[in-house]
Amino acid sequence: MSAVVADKSALRPSLPPSLSVLRRRTRMHVEFVDVDGVRLRVGVRRGRGRPMLLFNGIGANLDMTLPLINALDDVEVIVFDMPGAGDSPALNLPHRYRWLAKLSSKLLDRLGYDMPVNVAGVSWGGALAQQFALDFSERTNRLVLAATSTGMLALPARSNVLKRLTNARRFQKNETLAQLAPALYGGLMRRRPELLERNGHFSPDPSKRGYINQLLAGLGWTSVHRLHRLRCPTLIMGGDDDPVMPLVNIRLLYWLIPKSYLHIVRGGGHLFLLVRANESAAVIKRFINERRYDGTDGQDYYAAQNLAPDGLLKPLTAAAEPLPRAEP
Repeated sequence: MSAVVADKSALRPSLPPSLSVLRRRTRMHVEFVDVDGVRLRVGVRRGRGRPMLLFNGIGANLDMTLPLINALDDVEVIVFDMPGAGDSPALNLPHRYRWLAKLSSKLLDRLGYDMPVNVAGVSWGGALAQQFALDFSERTNRLVLAATSTGMLALPARSNVLKRLTNARRFQKNETLAQLAPALYGGLMRRRPELLERNGHFSPDPSKRGYINQLLAGLGWTSVHRLHRLRCPTLIMGGDDDPVMPLVNIRLLYWLIPKSYLHIVRGGGHLFLLVRANESAAVIKRFINERRYDGTDGQDYYAAQNLAPDGLLKPLTAAAEPLPRAEP
C-alpha cells in the first residue's frame, strides 16, 4: 500500500497551562520524524535503564500518556502519534497492524535504539503491541498489555458501548463528554467524568480519515493462533469495571501467553492507566524491574552495556590506570 500522506488542515492549539507543566515535569522532547515518507510526531522522555515503547489507544495522542509517563519516574519512554491522531498527518490509505508494527520498528532504528526494548500497549495499542512482539521478537524484551484483547475472537462490548466507541464523532463533541464517559469508560469515570478533560482529552482531535484507518487496521485481526509463540515475560492488566473490554478478554490473554502475569485493577475502568496513573505505574515498574535469569531484567541490561547494576556510570577511578605498588 502507498504511504502517501494526506494534508491535515487543523492547526494544533496551544497547550493549556496544566499540560504544559506536566510536559516540563516529564522532560519529554517532542519532534517530527520522517520514517519512509511517513511524518510522525514523536515524544521521547530520556531516562535510565531499558527504554519502553508505548502504543496508545485508538484516536489518542501522546499528550494523553503524560500522566502515566510522569508516574513512571525515570523510565525512558518512546511514544508517538499514530498517523491521523494528534499531529501526525493521516495516510491516504489504511494499513494493517503488521505494516504499523514494521513502521514502529523502523522508527526505533531512526531514533538509534538498537537493543531490545520493553513494549507496552493500551486498548487498540495493545493489539499493535502484540503484533510488534510477535513480528519483532528480537526487539521485544518484556511486554505490557493493558485493557486490550486478542482481536476478532474476543468477547465484544455491549452493542450500545461498541457503537459509541467506534463513532469518531465522540472526539468532536466535547460538550457531551461528561455524559458519555461514565457509561463508555466506567471505573472512576462514573463518579468523576471531569477527569477525562483534565488528563488530556482537550488535545487535538483525530482526523476522521485517521480514525477510520485505525479501525480498519484491526478489522478481522486476531492473535489467538500466535500467542503461544510469545516467549517474552508479559504483564496483562485489566479493570473489573471496563465496559469496553470485558474482563474475560483479559483472562483469555493470560491463558494463551506462556510467560504471563495477570493484574486486575479493582474498580478500574477502560482508562485506568490514565486516571489511576500512579497505581498503574507502580505495577508496571515492579514488573519490568523484577529479577529474572533469562536476560530480560534491568541488571542484565546494565551488564550488557558495561554499566553498574543500578545504571549509574562507573567511577572514573575504575577505568583509570592501576595505582603503582608501594616499594618495599
